[in-house]
Amino acid sequence: MSEVKKSTVAVIDYGMGNLHSVAKALEHVADENTTVVVTSDPAVIDAADRVLLPGVGAIRDCIGEMHRAGLVPSIHKAMAEKPFLAICVGIQALMAHSEESNGVDCLSHFQGNALFFGEKHKDHDGSKLKVPHMGWNQVKQTIKHPLWKSIPDNARFYFVHSFYVVPENKEEIAGTCDYGFDFCVALARDNVFAVQFHPEKSHKDGLQLYKNFIHWDGKA
Repeated sequence: MSEVKKSTVAVIDYGMGNLHSVAKALEHVADENTTVVVTSDPAVIDAADRVLLPGVGAIRDCIGEMHRAGLVPSIHKAMAEKPFLAICVGIQALMAHSEESNGVDCLSHFQGNALFFGEKHKDHDGSKLKVPHMGWNQVKQTIKHPLWKSIPDNARFYFVHSFYVVPENKEEIAGTCDYGFDFCVALARDNVFAVQFHPEKSHKDGLQLYKNFIHWDGKA
């Protein structure tokens, strides 16, 4: 019998993000051949088979801490070479620019911007919508993708955010959500997938997405 290959999922620790709950959710769906590590060590990230970039809080702080910790080269390397998942503010970090904090240059993996919903954000009927967008909302899958496997279209996921991403290339949009208007909540290109919602707070469908990521070979 051939030996089953062990694999490692590195959750990037740059001092921000709900790392404990993300790691616990990944461990919950991982098999005995998968190890989940929370790490700020570029060498561990470089050696991992899969990489997850979490994010919580202000984008300027997130990008600043990534640079301060010397993680940006390893993040770019991982996005070029292996299955890579970004969540919540992580998806905003992959854009070229964000409006937040008077404007922040981000990692530019996807061309486009993160924009503010606005203080006077309204629903289709003109009624006021709360910002941040917080709570459960349906996600429409706009492409077929391995990370959507066994997740029904229009499944509900948990959100907490005031900014949303607008990619230049609409073909990279993998999922949308309606909150006053349709906006992008998932991006996909090659071995990189990114979502605005919190899978670890999204019950069975969120756990299924993490399970899909653990078994993903990085091909669309």
